[in-house]
Amino acid sequence: MRVVVSESGTAAAQVVADLVERFVASAPRPALGLATGKTMEAVFAELVRRHSEQGLSFARVQAYLLDEYLDLDHDDQSAYRNVVHRLLGGRVDMGPGAIHGPNPQALDVTAECARYERQVREASIGLQLLGIGANGHIAFNEPGSPLDSATRVVELSEQTRADNARFFPAGRSVPSRAITQGISTIGAAARLVLVACGEHKARAVARALEGPVTAEIPASALQRHPRVAVVLDRWASSGLARSAS
Repeated sequence: MRVVVSESGTAAAQVVADLVERFVASAPRPALGLATGKTMEAVFAELVRRHSEQGLSFARVQAYLLDEYLDLDHDDQSAYRNVVHRLLGGRVDMGPGAIHGPNPQALDVTAECARYERQVREASIGLQLLGIGANGHIAFNEPGSPLDSATRVVELSEQTRADNARFFPAGRSVPSRAITQGISTIGAAARLVLVACGEHKARAVARALEGPVTAEIPASALQRHPRVAVVLDRWASSGLARSAS
């Protein structure tokens, strides 16, 4: 595991964008796993800038979402497919249908979870971007999620819903359920890149990177993966006991 500490969130986003750019430019058929959230917004903005100013192309990219809320309309702007299209896919040269995710409107969500699990596995994700929740979750794998879990429907914790309320219009309730890739599904990607910024993430980062591997801190499963890069700003790194590059 390589840990990189940047001076700011903007600098961290540039480091992550460098990793994505090298992957997109070099992979014959780049399958890119995308996370969402505030930290990823800066990464997406930097990738869009490189596309518009430097010609970085996403024409060959197939992108796969980590998760999606249930109980939202297809055109709801808070749905992750729409968020990723608005912030990245619709602003670069991704082809039609290049953003893949679970269908939260499926009549049989159990079958839909199995379908998306197969799709992600068959895609062979080359680079998976990840955020981390303040409670140590990755994707929507909340504390207590089995480390060998696959794509499934989950109940969101009150902390996660409270943390995500800022992404919804005032007065809107955050959905209580979602479809998420499992921890095992995420771990099947060839390379993982975990990104965290802000002092409020410091404790979760320290427990995930330096504590025991445990279902109570789902992100701790990254310790078992052979190729992980962790990109932090200095505030998110403040709880680490060991120094980083």
